Amino acid sequence: MTYCPTKPKLIKVYNQYQVGFGMKTLEESTLAIIGLGYVGLPLAVEFGKHCPTLGFDINPARIQELKSGQDHTLEVTPDELQQATRLHYTDQLNDLRDANVFIVTVPTPIDEHKRPDLSSLIKASKSLGSIIKPGDIVIFESTVYPGATEEDCIPVIEQVSGLRYNVDFFAGYSPERINPGDKEHRLTCIRKVTSGSTPEAAAFVDALYSSVITAGTHLAPSIKVAEAAKVIENTQRDLNIALINELAIIFNRMGIDTEAVLQAAGTKWNFLPFRPGLVGGHCIGVDPYYLTHKAKSLGYHPEVILAGRRINDGMGAYVAAQAIKAMVKKRIQVEGAKVLIMGLTFKENCPDLRNSRVIDIIKELREYNIETDVYDPWVNAAEAMREYAINPLNTLQDGHYDGIILAVAHAQFKAMGSDGIHRLGRTQHVVYDLKHILPPYSADLRL
Repeated sequence: MTYCPTKPKLIKVYNQYQVGFGMKTLEESTLAIIGLGYVGLPLAVEFGKHCPTLGFDINPARIQELKSGQDHTLEVTPDELQQATRLHYTDQLNDLRDANVFIVTVPTPIDEHKRPDLSSLIKASKSLGSIIKPGDIVIFESTVYPGATEEDCIPVIEQVSGLRYNVDFFAGYSPERINPGDKEHRLTCIRKVTSGSTPEAAAFVDALYSSVITAGTHLAPSIKVAEAAKVIENTQRDLNIALINELAIIFNRMGIDTEAVLQAAGTKWNFLPFRPGLVGGHCIGVDPYYLTHKAKSLGYHPEVILAGRRINDGMGAYVAAQAIKAMVKKRIQVEGAKVLIMGLTFKENCPDLRNSRVIDIIKELREYNIETDVYDPWVNAAEAMREYAINPLNTLQDGHYDGIILAVAHAQFKAMGSDGIHRLGRTQHVVYDLKHILPPYSADLRL
């Protein structure tokens, strides 16, 4: 594991960029980060090491937590929080009035009908409209469809503030690339795409991020290009995983081990190393719907992207069906059976529950009156209850389950080994290893 430390640099925005625009230089800037979640907090901490920075969140409990030196997302360590000596936290909007650069990092999920939910973004835009001043610049990092910044957010700021876009205030877009739980690819080590509403604003935004991003920046020619680049990054991954998921379904019917096939195919130099699985989280399972929504509004029905989404969204039900079939083959009574789901987060070794598709397996099993227990040492029990109405187990009991589904590859589960996992089952039980945690042939089913 490597860690790429930030190298402080002095970046100057030349005076000609400011003439007639009223924007301040970097050295004169005070930053405000709107939203202190998985994206906003690392950004606030990094800027807070070098310049006056205000971290704003509407959740008072989150502010108190950060003031106490703790981060429940585990994206920033207590030591890193202490190093941000120029960072101050607040839940009071009026405290941001002295800032002149605002970076918006609020969530942009989808609703129950898989439509983009821009409500948090619009609320943030209204709030900014009430405090923004002439010469200020607003930078959005939240994932959106191309055009959302200038077509949805900026008009709200104009309406509330009475200021004119690209005359009184300016905008930029720099898509987030945070990978929750990844301790190697940190904020400063991931190249940043930047953009601005005018050449001068673009130069300012690029210089701003260049001052803390060691990996460098890529200045896109427009805000729309930067928005589109972000949304296709995860759409591409989604489609690749969908292909492998479909192959896994086909190979399962053939009685062929998918992992063995992928290992063999992977010996070719240009074979892409994707693996089958549940596709959730805040990006890959969400971003494609932003792009398809925009495409439909323009009169185009995207076939390939939506086909990939249908496959990936159906994997939870597929896993549940396969587990039930395996139980029937072992003559285990399905109705009233007890199944242990190991893992609830959307990925391994992090506490992030956003858009976890493990819930799809649980819902499907419960349709068959199967009793499900969930164990995940990474999750906060209160958050699991709030998000999914699930109360995770605190401890595991040996010899208790008819079925065990290894849904997330947490390090703790790997450490248990095959014997430790099987001890949780009754004399006759089924083990379904979605993440290939166990050695080959030590599980009844592998995805």
